[in-house]
Amino acid sequence: MNMPPAPARPASFPPGAPQDLHFLALGGSGEIGMNLNLYAYRGQWLMIDLGVTFGDDSTPGVDVIMPDIGFIADRRDALAGLVLTHAHEDHIGAVQYLWPRLQCPVYATPFTAALLRRKLADTGLSDLPITVIPMSGKFSVGPFDLELITLTHSIPEPNAVVIRTGQGTVLHTGDWKLDPDPLVGPVADEAALKALGDEGVLAMVGDSTNAMREGEAGSEADVRSALLALVERCEARVAVACFASNVARLQSLIDVAKATNREIALVGRSLWRIVAAARESGYLDPDIPFVDDREAAWLPRERVLMVCTGSQGEPRAALPRIARGDHPKVTFERGDACIFSSRIIPGNEKAIGRLQDDLLRLGVEVLTERDHFVHVSGHPCRDELVRMYQWVRPQLAIPVHGEHRHMVAHAELARTCQVPQALVTANGSLIRLAPGTPAIVAQVPSGRLALQGEALLPIEGPSFKARNRIASEGAVVATLVLDREGRAQAPAKVSAPGLFDPEADRDSLAAMGRAATAVLDRLSRQDRREDAAVEAAVATALRRYVREQRGKRPATTVHLMRI
Repeated sequence: MNMPPAPARPASFPPGAPQDLHFLALGGSGEIGMNLNLYAYRGQWLMIDLGVTFGDDSTPGVDVIMPDIGFIADRRDALAGLVLTHAHEDHIGAVQYLWPRLQCPVYATPFTAALLRRKLADTGLSDLPITVIPMSGKFSVGPFDLELITLTHSIPEPNAVVIRTGQGTVLHTGDWKLDPDPLVGPVADEAALKALGDEGVLAMVGDSTNAMREGEAGSEADVRSALLALVERCEARVAVACFASNVARLQSLIDVAKATNREIALVGRSLWRIVAAARESGYLDPDIPFVDDREAAWLPRERVLMVCTGSQGEPRAALPRIARGDHPKVTFERGDACIFSSRIIPGNEKAIGRLQDDLLRLGVEVLTERDHFVHVSGHPCRDELVRMYQWVRPQLAIPVHGEHRHMVAHAELARTCQVPQALVTANGSLIRLAPGTPAIVAQVPSGRLALQGEALLPIEGPSFKARNRIASEGAVVATLVLDREGRAQAPAKVSAPGLFDPEADRDSLAAMGRAATAVLDRLSRQDRREDAAVEAAVATALRRYVREQRGKRPATTVHLMRI
């Protein structure tokens, strides 16, 4: 994996005495996804989660995005370990790409470890050492004494992490909700949270995703009943799009398929990976007879319930490929139904809209949470946040895992729960938690890396700026052949993909070629001999032409050959 170079930074960071306790987010604050959180104490760092997010219309051609770890990679000798709260991609998805730059111990519960090992095999890191911690386990990582507290979420084994230090105790919640009937795994350990509150908590660093939603997220048991009623009324093939990691939802669909006399099919590679990890960890019956996409294609339409990846419109996932008609095995027909048993992640609205349009054009009935009770969130709404604050009673609230408006709403809610202080932070803001009054004391470099083949490139770098400019303004490429004195030896060749059609706009392209050649007559003899001067003058002339004809400011490249 090719990584961008990171500038050297002073090893003495963070400021203050070594026994000071600090918090730093390098991902997941001011955004949903790409979580990376750090704690510093007694000269060592603890990392919690290392996740990815996914590209959208603002990052054309990019599928996977992850935090720039340059800051902590420069200090990897002081990185005591990485603790994973749960197995969602936005919390573990970057490990397989970034761990070689960190080389630190990794800690995870059994299901998270089982799934991570399968992901690591894809990038040749099968031998990466993972220390498996039991649920509710206690362990130490460097100077940090840690304890896991069981919560509920939309995946097995979600954990809050209690971080005990000589400067105080922090509760890092990870992703959570309070589901009274989660169907897979235990309920949240309310007793442990109350005991922690009685012990005294310096700070709670917590999930803000649903801080603007009143009430509670809801229970998976209620979704199962609603899905059964919905599938019972469908007469043809039924496809369900959901997050592959939602094992409880998958178990619900297994039960629905059995109750409606349908075979359950898994369509999408990540579903099979999740099933293998869930079986290994005891969350799914190993004897459940799943069928694959090839078998599903041959079953009678009324006898199949397909679980598909791609609920967020990811172009390479199974459901969008089926909807476009380019899946190698599965097709939809008029009268089939597709249930979107998932929420819309902010930023994916356009992709999901295109997917649903494609399905409707095929005559597929589209059923979503707008009109049917087919999904509950895995994140706490306001009533659940209030209960958590009543149990834990921290001195400080630090909202994370949310866009800025979510974190502001979370901070305001925390204050109404009599939390003395709440800090809304951002990626790169270093917070001194103790001693003294908590405050932001420094800013460190942070950013995002995009996976491009085997390379990781900074999204803020020149290559992506150029890509975005080309996407919005187009591109012009001109080739000139000159002699040593700067006289044209052949007509200039110009192409402008995305701006001028090679056939329909042949006259415009020819005019651009003439404009490029005419520039030479306006240059001095000395400038015609200088490649840089010729290239700059030709590029200016071509941009002026395109601006007048198309109103665009294209990225312009001039190739100059001397003979």
